[in-house]
Amino acid sequence: MPRARLRDAPGDRLVTRSGYGVEPTPRAQELWPSVSDALRQLEASLMPGDFDPAVANQSFTTAMADATAAELMPGIVKIIQRDAPGVSIRCVPLTTRDPRRLLDEAQIDLALGYFPAVIADLTAQAQSGGLPGFDHQRLYDGRYVCVMRKGHPLATGTLTLKKYCAAQHLLVSFSGRPFGFTDEALAAMGLHRRIVLTVNQFFTAGLVVTTSDLLTVLPAHFVSTTGRAAELVFRELPFDVPPVHVDALWHRRQGQRSDHGWLRTVVTGAAAEAFAEGHR
Repeated sequence: MPRARLRDAPGDRLVTRSGYGVEPTPRAQELWPSVSDALRQLEASLMPGDFDPAVANQSFTTAMADATAAELMPGIVKIIQRDAPGVSIRCVPLTTRDPRRLLDEAQIDLALGYFPAVIADLTAQAQSGGLPGFDHQRLYDGRYVCVMRKGHPLATGTLTLKKYCAAQHLLVSFSGRPFGFTDEALAAMGLHRRIVLTVNQFFTAGLVVTTSDLLTVLPAHFVSTTGRAAELVFRELPFDVPPVHVDALWHRRQGQRSDHGWLRTVVTGAAAEAFAEGHR
């Protein structure tokens, strides 16, 4: 009887025979996201309430850009080696400015990066009385600057908007899209720049500009981390761009898990240590 009620409750068949087995019907595929989310919440509720990093052998997956990893990973590893010798972190490339699908599908536990559109959307949901499915926490702030090699023709004198647009550029794009926030700011003024090269890593950008006349845009705090700071010059951009707000983003269902709470504490601690001296 219980099995019959379970079969009849959705009002439609959930599986059909196919070859030697069964396959889900369109109705089952429609229901799966809600069922999957409920199962993950049930799994979280059944896990031990107190996470003990000293004896844990857990693995976490994070997504972040190389510039963010360069800032945070040394501190994260320091904390893990000291407090959680059995815990491991898997860091995967961040390839999107909206990692909510990756978090929703549990492909990653935590996304770290610059997500202005996502944060604005979550804030709007909360202000309208909704319950956003994701939480976030500010880790640190910074700013973007124009970076070039020492000896570049634009390395001295005033970097005007006209000179900037007339130069050749290298774009860092995680998704590979050949159009970034800098181009959006220029487009709003009816201007554009010539992008000669698009790469998906800040480290690569820093290396390329040391041996070319290309300009690139990097987080100011990252220049000293490239290992090429002595070969680079950075100038303030000759137009307004949004500040860099690096946030941690996670799915709300993870919020009650003590192990995930520990992970977030480690990340915020590493960020605080990296920027403690206030020289960024």
